[in-house]
Amino acid sequence: MEEKVILVDKNDTKIGTEEKIKTHKEGKLHRAFSIFIFNLKGELLLQKRVNTKYHTPGLWTNTCCSHPRPGELLEKAIHRRLIEEMGIDCELKKIFSFIYKATLKNNLFEHEYDHVFIGKFDGEPNPDLTEVDDYKWISIDELEKDINKNPKKYTPWLRIIFKKILRFKLI
Repeated sequence: MEEKVILVDKNDTKIGTEEKIKTHKEGKLHRAFSIFIFNLKGELLLQKRVNTKYHTPGLWTNTCCSHPRPGELLEKAIHRRLIEEMGIDCELKKIFSFIYKATLKNNLFEHEYDHVFIGKFDGEPNPDLTEVDDYKWISIDELEKDINKNPKKYTPWLRIIFKKILRFKLI
């Protein structure tokens, strides 16, 4: 787990580093990435966050999400973390970046300059069980219906990004 995150301004220019927990307590804007992996059937690989996570435990989310380490290139971080978390790697393509802020339980906040990537992988992941409680491949239609019916089962950033992906037909 990364101990420090990269603080950024609204243009994603680095303005410093900070302890990850402190950043989430104070709601400081920091650099992050979210990865969405699809199989040949067009299904999305979701993961269920392990119950020991300090925020959003037990919620379903996109394939992989994290923060680059201070001094680490984003292009390296996305592959490093996909391998560490899900035990897979594939070509990744950036589709957009955006800023969001979400209030979480326990007086924590996500305030991220999030870089969103997609990729294709047609196998079974080998997730790190200290990070991932479960995983599943799900159709876009099924996921959209379930997010609308049960939004609290999903992380805030997944719900936000999924709407953007659907709206722009990026998949």
